[in-house]
Amino acid sequence: MNGFLYGLALQWKLDIRSKSILVTCYIVPILFTLIMGGIFTSIMPEMKSTLTQSMLVLSVSMGAYIGFPPALIETYGSDIKKVYKANGVPMYSGLVTMYISAFVHLMISSVIIMLLDYVLYEAILPNNLIEFFLGLAVYVIVSLSIGSILGLIIKDQAKLTMISQLLFLPSIMLSGIMFPSDFLPEFFKNLGYAFPASWGYQLMLDGGFRLENLWYLSFVFVTAIIAITILLRKQKFE
Repeated sequence: MNGFLYGLALQWKLDIRSKSILVTCYIVPILFTLIMGGIFTSIMPEMKSTLTQSMLVLSVSMGAYIGFPPALIETYGSDIKKVYKANGVPMYSGLVTMYISAFVHLMISSVIIMLLDYVLYEAILPNNLIEFFLGLAVYVIVSLSIGSILGLIIKDQAKLTMISQLLFLPSIMLSGIMFPSDFLPEFFKNLGYAFPASWGYQLMLDGGFRLENLWYLSFVFVTAIIAITILLRKQKFE
């Protein structure tokens, strides 16, 4: 246990110094909130009731799909993996510490964005903060599990960037956070439900923490855990 906690503390320090984590979990989402928050609420004043949820879906998606996977490549696509094997360190150890550290970073970033929305744009706070943060935590966990698959299965940084963007952009454009999904053609509206972002957004809305919005995210998470287990076993024998 002491070894695990030491590894977690070390990973936290490494992530604080990581430009990828700093940019994708903090700088870009906060800048986007500062710029687009005012634009959204000026064009659509009614968006004040969902502004925070929209900004958090973007922040979490960016951090999990674009910021988190490169850190996994640095570990599992380098000689660090050999060090794990040589010292008898479980192959999942690095993933777990990075996963927990990224989770904490995304939650901290989310609280900062929530406060900025409230102070600067008079965004309406959720009626039930407990359900809101539970919904946020669920979405972060599921998103990081998808990011874990990307980081474990793709070895090339350039290819990872392209695939991450292919996942990130539809998640944002089709989830209903930029504009109501009813504005979309029926095909794209239905396609949006294939991405966890749509369900995460619904989950964080007032009264949205319900089984009908949880089942798909639960399915994605369980599927991701199975895939991650297989990929880690494959890493062990490579």
